Amino acid sequence: MGDARYLAVKLLDKTFGSGSYSNLQLDSGLKNSDLDDREKKLCSAIYYGVIERKLTLDHIIGGLSSRPIAKLDSIILNILRCGIYQIMYMDSVPDNAAVSESVSLAKKFRKTSASGMVNAVLRSFIRGGREIKLPKDREKAMSVKYSAPVALVRSLSSDYGSEAAEKFLAASLEKSVTYLRMNAIRCTEEEFLGALEGFGAEKIADCCFKTSGGDAASTEAFRKGWFHVQGLASQLCCQAVAPTEEDRVLDICAAPGGKTFTMAELMGGKGEIYAFDLHEKRAELIRRGAERLGLTNIRAAAGDATRFNPELPRFTKILCDVPCSGLGVIGSKPEIKYKDISDFAGLPDIQYKIVCNALNYLEAGGTLVYSTCTVRRAENEEVCERLLREHPEVEAVELPPMLGRSFGTMATLMPPDFGSGFFIAKFRKK
Repeated sequence: MGDARYLAVKLLDKTFGSGSYSNLQLDSGLKNSDLDDREKKLCSAIYYGVIERKLTLDHIIGGLSSRPIAKLDSIILNILRCGIYQIMYMDSVPDNAAVSESVSLAKKFRKTSASGMVNAVLRSFIRGGREIKLPKDREKAMSVKYSAPVALVRSLSSDYGSEAAEKFLAASLEKSVTYLRMNAIRCTEEEFLGALEGFGAEKIADCCFKTSGGDAASTEAFRKGWFHVQGLASQLCCQAVAPTEEDRVLDICAAPGGKTFTMAELMGGKGEIYAFDLHEKRAELIRRGAERLGLTNIRAAAGDATRFNPELPRFTKILCDVPCSGLGVIGSKPEIKYKDISDFAGLPDIQYKIVCNALNYLEAGGTLVYSTCTVRRAENEEVCERLLREHPEVEAVELPPMLGRSFGTMATLMPPDFGSGFFIAKFRKK
């Protein structure tokens, strides 16, 4: 039998040290471990919880440790993070267990000399009533409370105001919901709900369901191609494209293929969808997914979205879901929020280049949907406004209502109502 907490600390040390994706790091770690299902759940809860609350945890540790955070051994720091997280956020773990297990971890990692310090910091936190002393400055206080860098807090506040920024950051810390897209080509709603009876599937919109927990992708229904996992906002984005069996559709940045699959299903498996991504490996992901779902109207291939391919036909509808900062999905991928905002400075030009190239493939009278999974105005409204300003042959088009709400020609969808942060805009070539 393995040790869930030991693995969590080991994986956190790798993740924070290398900047790798949390889901890939955890999946690999659990796959190569000898943990049982209960221990795997504990490891996952601590691992994701510490990443999600890292700045909050570090603020607490910094106020209790006699040594500055930057001078602490990385393993000891991660042991402290895990210990504080369990005490603060995991009701199922008794305080004494959190402390004793953390002290044991220091010894298991051969950091015995630091075990007394680990014990002292954690017990001091408990004696102090688990208090988080927030800074007086509002932006710094929000940074600590929601574990978001000050630069991110400032960016969101600049775009939406402090109250909306705080609401967004608070929603990102709520338990994430898994959404599924039922494949009506392969099964009926009755069959789908019967197969997922133990997952608490609840209908949100046509063919869109949310589940209360469990790994739905491990079921026989998934293997049969009865559904794929896809966020609510992404499904609404496909409905904004509104493809029919009469259309030839281009999904210009398609991998891993969720939106491609939903559009193919909306087309009843008829018409044509060309799905491209920069790398062949990712195009193969689309092919395999389409095969599992029984979608024969998809053509997937490698292709550069920034370069015009004269061999391609013209399309009646195009989805331009461009690469972005991903800040809309920090609820499920919390490590994204710790990236430096300056890292995103070049994205709007790349996004603009992709959407301009996509216009070359659009038939006169055809429509194009521009989308991102971020909430930064620089990557959303500002790119679209530039497109309208510099391309007079393009006009904005009204989006269809989404979950009963009207948005005009551009929509910024916010959690928790729409699952995650997302942006959708629609255009027509005159």
